[in-house]
Amino acid sequence: MPDTTDPRRTLLGEPAADLDTIPDTKPELNRTVFFGSAGLVVAFTLFTLLAPEASGSAIGSVVGWISDYFGWWYFALAAGLIAFVLFICLSRYGRIRLGPEESRPEYSLFTWTAMLFAAGIGADLMFYSVAEPVSQYLTPPTGEGSTIAAAEQAVSWTLFHYGLSGWAMYAVMGMALGYFSFRHGLPLSIRSALYPIFGKRIQGRLGDGIDLAAVLGTIFGIATSLGISIALLNAGLNVLFDIPEGRGAQVGLVVVAVLLGTISAVSGVDKGIRRLSELNVLLSLGLMLYVLFSDDTAFLLNSLVMNLGDYLVHLPGMSFDTMPYATAENPDVGVWKNLWTLFFWAWWVAWAPFVGLFLARISRGRTIRQFLVGVMMIPFGFILLWVSIFGNSALGRIRGGDAEFGELTNGDYAQGFYAFLDAYPAATLVIAVATLTGFLYYVTSADSGALVMGNFTSRLPHPMADCSIPVRIFWSFAIGALTLALMFAGGDDWLTTITNATIIMGLPFSIVLALVAVGLYRSLRLESFKTESVRYALPAAISSARVSGAAEGGVRPSLSQRLRRSVTYPTAKDTERFIATVAKPVLDDVAAELNGHGLTSVVTETKAVRGVAGVQLHTDLEDAPAFVYKVTPCPCRAPTFAVGRVTGELYFRTEVHLAEGTQGYDVNAYSREQLMGDVLDQYERHLSYLHLVQQEQISPEVPDVPASVEEEETAR
Repeated sequence: MPDTTDPRRTLLGEPAADLDTIPDTKPELNRTVFFGSAGLVVAFTLFTLLAPEASGSAIGSVVGWISDYFGWWYFALAAGLIAFVLFICLSRYGRIRLGPEESRPEYSLFTWTAMLFAAGIGADLMFYSVAEPVSQYLTPPTGEGSTIAAAEQAVSWTLFHYGLSGWAMYAVMGMALGYFSFRHGLPLSIRSALYPIFGKRIQGRLGDGIDLAAVLGTIFGIATSLGISIALLNAGLNVLFDIPEGRGAQVGLVVVAVLLGTISAVSGVDKGIRRLSELNVLLSLGLMLYVLFSDDTAFLLNSLVMNLGDYLVHLPGMSFDTMPYATAENPDVGVWKNLWTLFFWAWWVAWAPFVGLFLARISRGRTIRQFLVGVMMIPFGFILLWVSIFGNSALGRIRGGDAEFGELTNGDYAQGFYAFLDAYPAATLVIAVATLTGFLYYVTSADSGALVMGNFTSRLPHPMADCSIPVRIFWSFAIGALTLALMFAGGDDWLTTITNATIIMGLPFSIVLALVAVGLYRSLRLESFKTESVRYALPAAISSARVSGAAEGGVRPSLSQRLRRSVTYPTAKDTERFIATVAKPVLDDVAAELNGHGLTSVVTETKAVRGVAGVQLHTDLEDAPAFVYKVTPCPCRAPTFAVGRVTGELYFRTEVHLAEGTQGYDVNAYSREQLMGDVLDQYERHLSYLHLVQQEQISPEVPDVPASVEEEETAR
């Protein structure tokens, strides 16, 4: 395999990185992104701590300006990404894998589903599942509050803010990170997805600016979630242990999160954190089912069906409703829009790199269609159940005459959540479970947040690598300090300050997210030319080569030869002999001929599989994608009907791999002439692909990937 740091790499001209053969090199700090983002975060934190009133006023003024001039942009982005995800999922691009063609999912469907399920849960969902339906019922954006119409609409607004619009943002980011990193071996960074738009400039200051915007958006999104978690935990501890709510307890909770996150970073207890995440899911399910069966179950199930129908029917209209006339007539509508829809869209944008990275890392080997269906449907399914059950239970209680509960919840969201649980049997136990669940989400968010921030500010040797421990420790402390700064700057109205800060910091990255979608589409379309090129590159010859083993100009095998290939299951020695006596000499001959025509062609040995090494031809085509033809031994379990024809349980297929991965056919027992014909057929197909690319005037080249910091500085 060619060196993955070769600066002459091209998007479809090199195999995707083989994670089993990547050298164990150490991650490097991206000094520009790290010090730039760290400096801005520290400066903002100091400003808000030293001048809380001035900072709060300044933040509010900036949000007003963004709402007036860019509020429409957040709405358009959320709606546009849903349409983009739907288009990609239903198109031919859905068949492309997030990894080489031969890659398969690393996790079973059940495990993958469980992890997606966990991705849709957090302390903020607990916080808003009661608070938002109550708030939308009592003070809706339009219309009269405390009516049946307001009750029916309240849960729909909550589902709108937690539903498919936000998950489309996560899906786009996860799809882009997985596609560029696992299929094409590019660095696991946002800038990689933007090369089809900006070209080699992403390796310079422009790329640093893109990653810096991602870091700033992410850290403010994490700080927002931690701030909400602190408020929820503080209220729970007050109910359970009479710990007073206030700055002292909140500072203590932040210190606990920082310490636990730091311990996790130093000790590397990833399995422990994973087990805690699984426990979170079980506790959340138990809490939800307890509420469902302890309340009016029939009413809640009927409401669930109604909520789903209302959400699906009104989603298009709600997605584009910027409320210009209502805002002009009543300024409170604009305040509502900032506090709810704009905040949630900015929050989703800020979390997109964080969650997208997680989704990509657990989805290697799945097709884009599998990925999108899972990401869009599984978490939303749980959110629908949770919000509908908790939200309608709270509304039913208010409409049943408990107006005091409604006023309390509308005034203090955290207190309202625990007041809601206090009405159920065994309230103390239920509140304890809810507080423990929120605490576990809190700890895992702090730990994983520091890890992701560190990864985004480092250069990693391969997509599955993580940043160094000192970098993780720094970001753990930085997240805690920023969370406290935002809460102190807001005073009693800290939630509004956190909301406003998220809207501000989410704006730059919202533009990046839109460009990521454009860059991903261009690359997917570019790759689709590989399939289209079959029509232009001797389709009959390729079909003949695959079916019968005879290429254009080659020798067609006899009936006995074809049948012998069909009933023969080669051993490791047979395969090794074929590669040494047929495959390598053929590729050497092709390389020599191409070198004679001025094209740099190299034949190298590839990674041994069960002791049998493959062989690869790599032809450099300057700025165009290189031609790669690899003969790879693939051990396979013998079928049951092959008993007596196989030595042992395994036999070997000798498959052809191109830049995008396996082509799915076996060339073992091909003659020299037949294999030579297949190589030339694939080369002509590659030239046809380049012709299609040139006609579309799309640059297929991928940026230089410097092997070291010094090389990058030299490139700049």
